[in-house]
Amino acid sequence: MDSLIQSVLEDTKTGMEKSIEHFKRELTKIRAGKASPDMVSGVVVDYYGSPTPLAQVASVSASDPRSLTITPWEKNMIPVIEKAIRDANLGFNPSSDSDLVRIPIPMLTEERRKDLVKQAKAELENAKVALRSIRRDANDDLKSLQKDGVSEDEVKNGEKKVQDITNECANKLEAIMKEKESQIMTV
Repeated sequence: MDSLIQSVLEDTKTGMEKSIEHFKRELTKIRAGKASPDMVSGVVVDYYGSPTPLAQVASVSASDPRSLTITPWEKNMIPVIEKAIRDANLGFNPSSDSDLVRIPIPMLTEERRKDLVKQAKAELENAKVALRSIRRDANDDLKSLQKDGVSEDEVKNGEKKVQDITNECANKLEAIMKEKESQIMTV
């Protein structure tokens, strides 16, 4: 097989694996039972007029399976952090004392579990769109190689291998989703 085609295939596989990793990171933000600092990883606070990720202004820890504790570096950030968590619409009701913000993690209702599964499936669809985009780019690259003198048979074989890589990665995404769905739906 032509080295240029091999290079396209390697780039395709690398890109798709990155999409799978991104999907996994997005799923960690969707809670499934016990408290995890990742649940608030997407929260952005207003740090002196600049939008800043929560992790850069405070330390987040899971003090027990039913609560998160956020300890800001600066005490005057406590009300700002509380507001940011409420505004993030995560379904949490933070409370604060003099040093930190506590977030009790409520038990999930059946309806909330179904909403979380829908949210996870939306992330799955986004990941599949990313895979299709990578596949399309790879096929475009292969077609341009054909114009540069690579034989049509080699390009067709390359396109088949790109599709095989895409199918393999889509199956991995489905398996990850199935596992996450069972975690969410387990009471």
